[in-house]
Amino acid sequence: MTSAQVLEIFQKCGALLHGHFVLRSGKHSRDFFQCALVLQEPTATAKLCQALVEKVEKEKWTFSSVISPAMGGILVGHEVARHLGRRHIFAEKDEGKLRIRRFTVSRGERFLVAEDVVTTGSAVKEVIQLVQEAGGEVAGVACLVDRSEKSPELGVSLCSLLRLPVETFEATALPTDLQNIPASKPGSR
Repeated sequence: MTSAQVLEIFQKCGALLHGHFVLRSGKHSRDFFQCALVLQEPTATAKLCQALVEKVEKEKWTFSSVISPAMGGILVGHEVARHLGRRHIFAEKDEGKLRIRRFTVSRGERFLVAEDVVTTGSAVKEVIQLVQEAGGEVAGVACLVDRSEKSPELGVSLCSLLRLPVETFEATALPTDLQNIPASKPGSR
């Protein structure tokens, strides 16, 4: 699947938004990928995740399970795991922090971390740390969209279906056009 085909799916689902947004990182942006609008469409989700799996398979990573951060990564992780025939678990918020609550991680168990969108990689980093603290290992990270301005330092390789850097700004350094538009925070946190 080409980048243009991925973008076309996001646009058809109304998931590529333009305006003034506050990202989970606290930074501001003119563009926002609202993956939930794609993920509500099972056919689009299956098509995107199948293409992501094809890219992951080219990486030759060895892993037996898939893990995702809640909320947005759960559907991506589940669908990726389904295509691969692997187990899927997720980390969820508990008292403001991600935790692996409902599942066990075996010592030495190798994981693929699956996420919908990566900007700073903070949720992915939390999941990697949780897996490592539980005695597991992370083979790599796969996401539908890498919108980071520069690839985040994750300690493992990142594979994305679409790499589309989105310009971000600190709240104290907004360009004039964004200063004149009320900000919205459509993200999951």
